[in-house]
Amino acid sequence: MKSVKEIVLPQLAESLVSATIDKWLKKPGDRVEMYEPLCELITDKVSAELPSTVAGTVTKILAAEGETVPVGEVVCLIETDEAGSGGGLSGVAESAASSAIESARPAAGAGESDGSMRNRYSPAVQQLAAEHGVRLQDVPGTGQGGRITRKDVLAFVEAGAHKAGIRTESDVSKVEVRSTGLHLTETPRIPTVQPTAQGRGEDYIDVTPIRAAIARNMKQSVTEIPHGWMMIEVDVTNLVALRNKLKDEFMKREGVNLTYLAFVLKAVVNAIKDFPIINSAWAVDKIIVKRDINISLAVGTEESVATPVIKNADHKTIAGLAKEIDDLARRGREGKLTLSDMQGGTFTVNNTGSFGSIITNPIINYPQAAILTFESIVKRPVVINDMIAIRSMANMCFSLDHRILDGIICGRFLQRVKDNLESFNSDTKLY
Repeated sequence: MKSVKEIVLPQLAESLVSATIDKWLKKPGDRVEMYEPLCELITDKVSAELPSTVAGTVTKILAAEGETVPVGEVVCLIETDEAGSGGGLSGVAESAASSAIESARPAAGAGESDGSMRNRYSPAVQQLAAEHGVRLQDVPGTGQGGRITRKDVLAFVEAGAHKAGIRTESDVSKVEVRSTGLHLTETPRIPTVQPTAQGRGEDYIDVTPIRAAIARNMKQSVTEIPHGWMMIEVDVTNLVALRNKLKDEFMKREGVNLTYLAFVLKAVVNAIKDFPIINSAWAVDKIIVKRDINISLAVGTEESVATPVIKNADHKTIAGLAKEIDDLARRGREGKLTLSDMQGGTFTVNNTGSFGSIITNPIINYPQAAILTFESIVKRPVVINDMIAIRSMANMCFSLDHRILDGIICGRFLQRVKDNLESFNSDTKLY
């Protein structure tokens, strides 16, 4: 006997109470298998797919595309071949849906009017295609609705079908970004802007839920937190030599790039141990000092900036931090960060120097008490013992919540970070 099951929006995360339906992948009359994606969701933090918890036929869609749906609300009905009361999800099924949603994926661009996903490319697919000189129009898609996946691109490359479109070295050189920064290792990705409407001499772009959340959080930070700001200069000549000495061996051993950021994080977490008030938050009548040191990393994507978290960063070695950074940055660019990746941060570090920046005035990641940016490493003449020497120098810029922190404690904290960075030498151990 057939029955009708209600598919409801499950609890995505403790702090999220709703999600926006971005696009339905199924329509009434379509067959759906268990755990097959029904629709794409957008939350304040990541995008995800809502999987079906039953197998059957979609009979009715109750939430329109673009509609924000609260947790627990029915979004569609599915007719199954199983006998039942037609009630809501069971606890096991809802848990399975929530677990599947945790495997978040990037938000896609606009689809074709006929519902096909053939021309909907994720940022990860676009980046991979650009790296190999692949025309996505030539790649067969095996994903939902003919969508092209990363595996499709890799298979296309391995088959050698892309060779006619490979960029030459001269082509690549034309788009390289010039910078004196020593650790500007890649050309910054340029966001793709897709106007949704046009006016006279103007284009209009819909504000996505993620962009709206960024705007809301930034406004809350600058209006509620009295920001203070300071900067310190660091001599990282020994650090540059150390990294150059170890990076090739580290890549062979771990398969991960040994970045300067790993050393910066180690210097920061060791300084936080000495000045725990830095690792705090304002609670009106109390200051909450966090015992765990969870470092939020600012990771830029084509559409936004994500802040995934390295949990218990003070318990990790430099090698461990390097691997965590690589994993979070890669998944951030591919849109694969989960909700749990984004939660629990107590202090934020941003590697703005990767773009060649030398001075940044960062906005605090609310409700944390401070944020630090590590700027570009630049060779400069400096005076040492009344003599001029060429050294690798970098600035560190620090924004603080002046309700909690004052200049003296922050100055000492920055000096400790500086001392830690300048203490790295050829005897420093990665493990």
